[in-house]
Amino acid sequence: MGIISKIDPEVADALYSETKRQSENLELIASENFVSQPVLEAMGSIMTNKYAEGYPGRRYYGGCQFVDVTEKIARDRAKELFNAERANVQPHSGSQANMAAYFALLKPEEWPEQSKKPVVMGLDLSHGGHLTHGHPINFSGVFFNMVHYTVDPETEQFDYKQILEQAKQCQPQLIIAGASAYPREMDFMKFKEIADEVGAFLVVDMAHIAGLVAAGIHNSPVPYADVVTSTTHKTLRGPRGGLILCTKDHYKSVNRWVFPGVQGGPLEHVIAAKAVAFGEALKPEFKTYQENIVINAKALAEALTEQGFRMVAGGTDTHLMLVDLRPKNITGKDAEELLDKAGITVNKNTIPFDPEKPFIASGLRLGTPSLTTRKMGPAEMKTIARLIDEVITHRDDPQIIDKIQQQVKELTSAFPLYLNLLERGY
Repeated sequence: MGIISKIDPEVADALYSETKRQSENLELIASENFVSQPVLEAMGSIMTNKYAEGYPGRRYYGGCQFVDVTEKIARDRAKELFNAERANVQPHSGSQANMAAYFALLKPEEWPEQSKKPVVMGLDLSHGGHLTHGHPINFSGVFFNMVHYTVDPETEQFDYKQILEQAKQCQPQLIIAGASAYPREMDFMKFKEIADEVGAFLVVDMAHIAGLVAAGIHNSPVPYADVVTSTTHKTLRGPRGGLILCTKDHYKSVNRWVFPGVQGGPLEHVIAAKAVAFGEALKPEFKTYQENIVINAKALAEALTEQGFRMVAGGTDTHLMLVDLRPKNITGKDAEELLDKAGITVNKNTIPFDPEKPFIASGLRLGTPSLTTRKMGPAEMKTIARLIDEVITHRDDPQIIDKIQQQVKELTSAFPLYLNLLERGY
């Protein structure tokens, strides 16, 4: 690992071990992906040395002429990729993008004149929402009067008529659409109609589906939302970070609330990596890649169903699926730990109307972006479903778990990841 291994062997060992883990394990966490080596190179570039508070052409520091170039490239590519009027590429994360979006639209500087907090409607966390959609200990639950909509108990999908009736009752100033564990395609036009009906702003958090939207596989929220937020990793396959798209009417307020509102100096090395990732997403092969993500997700969901698992909402239209483990008599927590021993990385997740607590959970959230990045296809999805079932079926037999771990290593070795990094001792 070059200089690091000589100067700081403890950190070098951890970096090597993580590279080895990612290479040898099956990564099924829906919010994770493997970036390209050009994105890795930009992330580790000399841009990390530069402070650049402000925006291109309006910085509070000197020497920003070259970080201005990469930030402009990132902005322009984001606008082209999503057909958006304006883009801010500075948010450090999706959570900070959401905070800036809420504040930009709801204007907290005017709150002292109000008798109560603004009302915001978001998807309940246990039904697939996100912490920033109103969890009580998150900023969204602290600063706003959050009202949550849920999925229909029968279909486990959105009932837009019910959401409209709820909105009429609570009269929100803002509706947040989007999810971190919802496997079906969302109808943003209907969310827009609901928002218009009650006079609310519409923010769409497309963090999970951004890559699918960019490729035209999922309908785009950009024509309907006042502000669209996203992460730049997950399906978009960029560096860990945030993104805000908005109309020109909200751009000034969004910019002000990103900086100096909720964060200071931008991470210019991450912004350079975002520019690289957006450039990759603009290439024709990116659409094929996103199509394969969805094909693999459907194949995995179908294969798991054949193995006796129940798919929440009846299946998937996206990159992820929510698996109800109750037919297998195991909790999400126990399944996550078991599968990790076999080299299969997943995350426990609540299912709608879950009887278990979130840290136990009755389900797993599985995704196919990382597997698709490795060039795996439907045949491998069927194999992976079988391996998952065997681990859970033989949960009390360590020898079988060890054999499955070896099968996992054989499978991942056939689809190498960052092979040259391992060969270089990284």
